Amino acid sequence: MTKPIRVALLGCGTVGTQVVRLMAEQSRDLEARVGAPLELVGIAVRRPERHPDVPQDLLTTDAQALIDSDIDVVVEVIGGIDPVQGWLERALEAGTSVVSANKVLIAEAGAALHDIAERSGADLYYEAAVAGAIPILRPLSESLSGDRINRVIGIVNGTTNFILSRMDETGSSFAEALAEATDLGYAEADPTADVDGFDAASKAAILAGLAFHTPVVASDVYREGISNVTAADVASADEMGCTIKLLTICERVGEPGDEAVAVRVHPAMLPRSHPLAGVGDAFNAVFVEADAAGPLMFYGKGAGGAPTASAVLGDLVAAARNKVAHSLGAAVPRYAELPVRPMGKTPTRYHISLDVTDRAGVLAQVAQAFADNGVSISTVRQEGRGSDAKLVIVTHIAPDEALAETVEKLRGSEIVHDVLSVMRVEGKVQ
Repeated sequence: MTKPIRVALLGCGTVGTQVVRLMAEQSRDLEARVGAPLELVGIAVRRPERHPDVPQDLLTTDAQALIDSDIDVVVEVIGGIDPVQGWLERALEAGTSVVSANKVLIAEAGAALHDIAERSGADLYYEAAVAGAIPILRPLSESLSGDRINRVIGIVNGTTNFILSRMDETGSSFAEALAEATDLGYAEADPTADVDGFDAASKAAILAGLAFHTPVVASDVYREGISNVTAADVASADEMGCTIKLLTICERVGEPGDEAVAVRVHPAMLPRSHPLAGVGDAFNAVFVEADAAGPLMFYGKGAGGAPTASAVLGDLVAAARNKVAHSLGAAVPRYAELPVRPMGKTPTRYHISLDVTDRAGVLAQVAQAFADNGVSISTVRQEGRGSDAKLVIVTHIAPDEALAETVEKLRGSEIVHDVLSVMRVEGKVQ
């Protein structure tokens, strides 16, 4: 019989518990797919007493000793950077393959970990780090490796998507929708990583790096959260036939010979005709635009123990197969090394709502403020009269810094009482 593939698991929380369960329940099928048994030889945790539902003889508090034993594949579902990065580097240096669900670590140190893996002849897989059960990273790095990817736009955080979906469906405020998300278990007690866009920014860095063969880290990603999205913003979007989503956008920008990568996370108005607009509840979806393949949509559960464990096991099977065959998975090329374009130079569009003085010539003065910054207006409409007068403007595409400068100029204008709302716009919005 083929020698078992020895597996060490680091972490046994929501995802790790499901990995243990699925490895036990599907052991025969997994053996048939791999070509050898998968043997879970140890589980590193901080507090063994908190894990009564897993085999107690497998638990250890010494992750380093576990990694240094005779292991073929390390599966890491702890999260964070320190001390996990050191453990995974040591495993890879020893030729041990690594499967990780750690978006923060991969976004920050993925390139360095890949370098170690390539030098040592080990695999590094992390499908579960982005969009849970949705297979998106391997399609970007392998299935579409013969194509040119121009844009990746997606909803990759289930908590924020649930909140914005509830605001759209019920007219509730951000605070009310967040409270509901917390009650249902979609939001953590401290939702900062989700609602302020940190979680999505880490995933954006990973997506951009794979799609454009360029090293991208989380600090390269422009980030805005959703805490400033109001019920009035949602209502205004609805009047335009749009909904608001927290979008992760990775795209090629610039002309041939002067290409760059722009990577951003922010709320945006999206027309309801766009495939991403219908992604509700806590689901995730990623929309890929490629030269030859055209538009591709990946949709499914972006979080949760079992869905994420499904992605982890998919990577584990791939790494284990390679161990049996004495081979390696496809390398992740970083040959392009395109510069990352700052947000100010990135082309986008704005939806702007202004509380203005209702008198002749106001619209002309507002239009002049846009013209002075080289921004053209796509549509404009007035709502209300007298003291309730409001102008709603949607621009054409322009550099973000030109749009932001226009907004600041309007804030200081005597004809503008207040800038009520500023929201970026994606897709074909009229």
